[in-house]
Amino acid sequence: MKLRDNVAVLDATDLRILQVLQENSRQTYTAIGRLLGIAHSTVYDRIKRMEQQGIIKKYMIQIDTEKMGAKNITAIITVYTDPKVIEKVAEKLCDAPEVLDVYTSLSEELQIMAKVVAETQEHLHEFIANSVAPLPGVLRVRTSIVTKKFKEEQWSVVDSGRVNIYKTSV
Repeated sequence: MKLRDNVAVLDATDLRILQVLQENSRQTYTAIGRLLGIAHSTVYDRIKRMEQQGIIKKYMIQIDTEKMGAKNITAIITVYTDPKVIEKVAEKLCDAPEVLDVYTSLSEELQIMAKVVAETQEHLHEFIANSVAPLPGVLRVRTSIVTKKFKEEQWSVVDSGRVNIYKTSV
């Protein structure tokens, strides 16, 4: 792996390793090496390098909470803020365990969009009323409760060297 302008340049082998890990990150270095036709020590060295460079941030599992019997409410909240504090408000939202994703938009109005999960509608209300609305610089909050999921996706690496999206089950 080479660095160009402080950005890691991955070759085809690095990309293939990432693709295999995204399909199943529990595979051994030997299994990945066998699958790709390279030595397990090469797989080990490349994965360690990508971890050190921050390309591989963490290994995760995807849990279907509904199959575990969890009944949650998902909402997208849009937080309109004073321009001077948008970053601080976004950072505060990142700290909340109820918040899954946080994005900012610099369109007509400065706004933060966050995906929030709560156990009940009452918990969602309490979170917004007690943890979001009182933040300094918050002007207003708009909440949209998700009533049905049609599609959720994550980023994936493909052999061509580009980043593409693949579908996950919902």
